[in-house]
Amino acid sequence: MPHTSKYTLVQSIEEWAILKLSDRREEVVNEVIRKALRKIIQDSAVSRTTIEDQVAKTMYMERIRMKDEPWDIDPKDERDFWRQIKKRLIRNEQQSIDSKEVDRLNMELLREIVHRYTEEIIGNFHIPTFKFARTVLPFLFSRILNAVSAKGLARIFNPSHHMKDKFHLTGEIESLRALAQKGTVILLPTHSSNLDSILIGWAIDYLGLPPFIYGAGLNLFNSRIFGFFMNRLGAYKVDRRKKNLIYNETLKTFSTIAIQSGCHSLFFPGGTRSRSGALESKLKLGLVGTALEAQRLNFMTDPHDSRGKIFVVPLVLNYHFVLEAPSLILQHLNNMGQDKFFVEDESSSYWQVVKFLWKLFSKGSEMELSFGKPMDVFGNFVDNEGVSYDKYNRKIDTIAYFRSKGEITEDLQRDAEYTRMLGEKVAERFKAENVVFSSHIVAFVGFNLIRKRYKSYGIDLYSLLRIPKDDRGVHVRDMIEGISRFLEVLKEKESKGEIRLAEHLKNKRASQILRHGVNHLGLYNERMPLYFQGEGHLHSQSINLLFFYHNRLTGYGFEEIF
Repeated sequence: MPHTSKYTLVQSIEEWAILKLSDRREEVVNEVIRKALRKIIQDSAVSRTTIEDQVAKTMYMERIRMKDEPWDIDPKDERDFWRQIKKRLIRNEQQSIDSKEVDRLNMELLREIVHRYTEEIIGNFHIPTFKFARTVLPFLFSRILNAVSAKGLARIFNPSHHMKDKFHLTGEIESLRALAQKGTVILLPTHSSNLDSILIGWAIDYLGLPPFIYGAGLNLFNSRIFGFFMNRLGAYKVDRRKKNLIYNETLKTFSTIAIQSGCHSLFFPGGTRSRSGALESKLKLGLVGTALEAQRLNFMTDPHDSRGKIFVVPLVLNYHFVLEAPSLILQHLNNMGQDKFFVEDESSSYWQVVKFLWKLFSKGSEMELSFGKPMDVFGNFVDNEGVSYDKYNRKIDTIAYFRSKGEITEDLQRDAEYTRMLGEKVAERFKAENVVFSSHIVAFVGFNLIRKRYKSYGIDLYSLLRIPKDDRGVHVRDMIEGISRFLEVLKEKESKGEIRLAEHLKNKRASQILRHGVNHLGLYNERMPLYFQGEGHLHSQSINLLFFYHNRLTGYGFEEIF
């Protein structure tokens, strides 16, 4: 199937910033090393530590990581490398030479570590691989969709169905496309599943935008197939096990350089998939902060170049059900409850992904990507021309945010505060751009009705999640009444721009929403979060999953309705 989109690509492939960055990889590696070293030295001066201290601390943390968290993707020479670093560090300390020579030798060690990290982090972008993925992946998804739509394999090559029939793109799409041609876009999505990156990649290409560079967890490269494609489609590796300053500064330096080079970038500000099923509210802003740093550097280079402006676009991914929901909620409960909750390990496989897609397509389910209002790096809304406006709808000259006594200056404390403010704004927009599905309503109402029944007993959440299976029933009439009341509150919220309702909810009665929601809730999962048991009752095979899907609508204060 050829690339099909109603949109026209904004540039030819040869003009894409991501390709230009990949073509000058060696130059970028050297630039990252040079700038990361400068930052690490500055950080060391602020914390009053020596380069020797930083190298020693990093070496110690890496040895613990290799022992406690080894991965198949880790380089084979890793232990030898850090063993040599240790030997040389000790030798430098024991040599009877002047302190300047010791500092020089330790700086060499630091440079080698930064170089190793940089080579690990930076990926590539190959045009043939991109063209292959652009053609084959939509083709495969569409063939699965056609097969299940025809309830068999006979129509697997019928071109009547496409991914766009299942994956709905809504929100500020034209603004996103306009701004991508005027500056650099930072896309900040919610994160529910490992399939998110694939889905977002398809959406970006369908909208006629160049590929976005993005940080992929190093663990995903354990898969040879995923690793092959990600390493050639603009992904750079992020190893969340590495928490030392040297690695973090190297990673952030590369991100800053990529953004400055005009590469549209994608960050999952939640850091990882939402284990609870809730929208992310406490965001990890390390890499997000590189957008603000890149903006300051762009202004310092040329304050009058409008193409140097950076735009932030929140993106909310909405699903009826999540592939990894059972394992995610168990991890969440284990982290929150510690010894109050016991976790059973659950593995995943390629076959599970195929089953997930088959059920998604065969049951009339859908996904929706809701693109939020574009902002500048300070959280101010921007128009399609890239002009920023404050909360009173007055135009803003954003360069002024970086000025001190008339000059654009570097102020780490100030910029950290700006990044925090941006994070709060993004979390706020996640809630506003969240699209409520029937399954979300059913899960929220069902779980709260069960919780209300046991509220008078004073049991906590973990006790509630251990109630016997026979006590997890809900009356249909109570669900319909609860959905009716909840729907009125949701409509009021939507009228204020504080949430969005899916199209399949419009002009539907509570009884219709109940049946639609139950039919779509947790379709993939072996144990149903909620299902009809006879005519007048609903029952839950997995209250943990019901809790997971219920969490999608937490954070709004809706619990007070029940």
